[in-house]
Parts: sequence; structure tokens; C-alpha cells
Amino acid sequence: MTDHLTPTTVFKCLADDNRVRMMLLVTREGELCVCELTCALNESQPKVSRHLAQLRNCGLLADRRQGQWVYYRLHPNLPDWVHGVLTTVLEANKHWLSPDAKRLDDMGDRPERVAACC
Repeated sequence: MTDHLTPTTVFKCLADDNRVRMMLLVTREGELCVCELTCALNESQPKVSRHLAQLRNCGLLADRRQGQWVYYRLHPNLPDWVHGVLTTVLEANKHWLSPDAKRLDDMGDRPERVAACC
């Protein structure tokens, strides 16, 4: 699924403020559920879910279900260069992401994670 990831496809997929913010938050946290991203981005659940579906269809994110929660993480087969881009952008732009990160950090009742079996 990630074989088609060229710089053009990756940057087209990230050509939206919400999708970039989601990818950076997932990069920062390792894994987030829809409700956490909805809170962090201060956006509606349908809007967040639509963007997550686009990121998953592009091959940038993978998801897993745990009870009522759907968790998103970076796709396990993501090329190293994409990881490098995300990490570099995250490190260089923490101030830009800080309002989202603060809402996430302040969120009460975050869902409990159970280690995924692999």
C-alpha cells in the first residue's frame, strides 16, 4: 500500500492544515483515537474522520479497532524518508502545533490503550 508513496503523493495528501496537524500529533503521540484528535483539533468528529480516511487511503496512516475506539498510527510500512520529514517538521514547528498539543494534553477521560497484538 505504501509502494506508491512519492514526494508528490505525500505532499498532496498533506496539503491540508488539518491533515498536517493530525499527522504531526500522531507522530508525536505514536497513536491517537478519533475522539482525541477531535478534541486536539477542536473540529467535528465527521470532519476529523473524513481527513483520517484520506490519510489512511493515501497509505500514511493505519488503524486498529479496540472495543468502541478506532486508533490511528503511522503506517508500519511508511518509508524512512517520510518518517524523517514528519519528525523534522514536528521538531521545527512545536510552537505551531502547541495549541493542539495542549488541548490533547489537557483532555480528560482519554481512552485506555491495550497493547496491540502483532
